[in-house]
Formats: sequence, structure tokens, C-alpha cells
Amino acid sequence: MKPKLFESLMQQDGEFRRLVEGLKRKATVHPFFKRYTEVGVREGLFSDMIGAIGKMYDTLVECAYPELIGRNIITVRPTTESMERFPLDAKAVAYKYAEGSVARLSGAKVNTVDIYTDQLAEASEQWTREFLEDATWNVMQNMVEKVGRALGERETEQILSLYASVSNSDLAGGDAIDQGNAAMDWSAVLKLHNAVRGENWRPTVLVVHETQLHQLLSDDKFIKASYLPSSQTDIEQGVVTSVLGMKVQASTLVANGTAYAVDTRVAAVMLLRRDVTVEDWEEPKTGEFGVRATTRFGLGILRSNAVAKMVNIKTTL
Repeated sequence: MKPKLFESLMQQDGEFRRLVEGLKRKATVHPFFKRYTEVGVREGLFSDMIGAIGKMYDTLVECAYPELIGRNIITVRPTTESMERFPLDAKAVAYKYAEGSVARLSGAKVNTVDIYTDQLAEASEQWTREFLEDATWNVMQNMVEKVGRALGERETEQILSLYASVSNSDLAGGDAIDQGNAAMDWSAVLKLHNAVRGENWRPTVLVVHETQLHQLLSDDKFIKASYLPSSQTDIEQGVVTSVLGMKVQASTLVANGTAYAVDTRVAAVMLLRRDVTVEDWEEPKTGEFGVRATTRFGLGILRSNAVAKMVNIKTTL
């Protein structure tokens, strides 16, 4: 999903439209929505309640999207089903991820895997009624932005947990690659790439912690044009965008000292049942009210040998 889709979704997505209509009814009594609308209308930011909900929704998406890097390291498929069944190769090993547990669905005996869209990523902010009575527009907008960023991080954490759940023996090459506490360098990238290629897959992303990204930037093979086109390394920005055909995805959410090479075409799937959605939140007993954002999805690894993992990488520069 990209920002500024509120009007389009209102016209094309019946479920989304019903959710917004529900929020519209609650906005007349829910302290946060009511204050957000009243202040926004008074300051001329929008004309009515639907405009306020649309602004809130767009803000959440805009802030969540940069943090949703997990969607760059897995195949994302929108779905309207609560469950989808995927066929596997005869020797494939599949994992279905559920928060707090991992179910291994045995090896050659299984030729399908069912993925249920029962996972939920959510983030929320809450305030007392007294705080809301005095809250300015900038304060409320800042809180909505925080919710969006937190939601993006939460979803990404769950996708990274999916890859971390794969048993070492089921990874590309039959084990995790031990870097021996050495820094991430050109040789390490080659090892990860080779492990996936050795299984007859082609890795499409390299997933690293920010520390490992900066270790790569200290390797002359990433800063000399004779090795890597300058368009793929930006020293001023401190990024490597691509190497050996793999897009480089770096985040502090990746475990420091761990890296992955993944063929996202076949390794795993994220079934997106409901994209970023804004909802009301309240706890009448404590007098707290607020807003939350959620996504609903399912996760599953289909071909674990399309994932290579490196561990024991140096965790400092």
C-alpha cells in the first residue's frame, strides 16, 4: 500500500468503507477522534469528519511505510481469504509462524502448507481525557505519526522472526554460515550468495543490521568503481543499494551479527488480509483514550533452502 489511497479505498474496498463509517459514528463521542476533528476543522486542515479520518489514515500510512522493510524481504500477496494452501516440492520443509511459537510441518511427508491470516501487528498511543482537552493539533498529529512508525517496526519484527525460526539444518547449504567474529565483507557476501545458488535458487535480497552495512562500506570492494558501480554505493548517504543482484535491506531490527540472503520469489509468503488501518482505542475503566493502527496478515516459509543465514559476524565497526 502507498500513501494517499484513502479516497480510492473508500470507493473500491467495501470492508474499508464500512470500517470508516464505523469510525465516523464513534468520532462524535470518542474523545481523541472528537478533539482531532474539532481542532483540525477549526484550523482549516479539513472540512469535515471524513476529511479528518482520511488525514489520520494518510498520516499513519506515510509514517508506517518507511518502516515496513519486512515487505521488501518477502513476497506479499493481498488476499480476502482467511486461509490459503500452497503446494511444496517433495523435499521442501515448511514453517508456519505464529506469535510466540513455531510449528515445523515435517519434511518430505508434507506437500502442502496452509497459511492462515491470523497474525496481527498493532501499535497504539493513549491519553487521558484531561490531556486531550488541552492537546493542540501538532501534539495529536505527532502522536498519530508515532503510531504509524511503531506499527511498521512491529510488522517488520514479525517477518524477521519468521526467517529466524528456520532450523539451521533446513537452511541453504544445510547450516548457518559462521563468520568467526569477522566483519561483514565482500567474502561474506559471496558465501551467502553461493549458499543460495548452490540450492539452484537465485537470491534477490541481502538483509543486514546497520552495523554490518557500515562494515561493508569500509571494504574497498564496495567503494571502488572497479568492483561495484558507483550507482550501487552512496558513501555520502552511507548505503549500498545492490550487490551481486541482491537488493540490500539494512535495519537495526535485524539482529546485530546476523545476515540473510533470500530468494524472495520462492522462500516465503506474506498474505496481506488487511493493510494499515486506523482504529479507535479506549479503556473506560482507567479513563484512557487514543488511536491504534493495525495490519492483519499470515506468514509462512515455503522453501527454507532458499534462505541462507550468516551468524557470528563482528558486532562493532
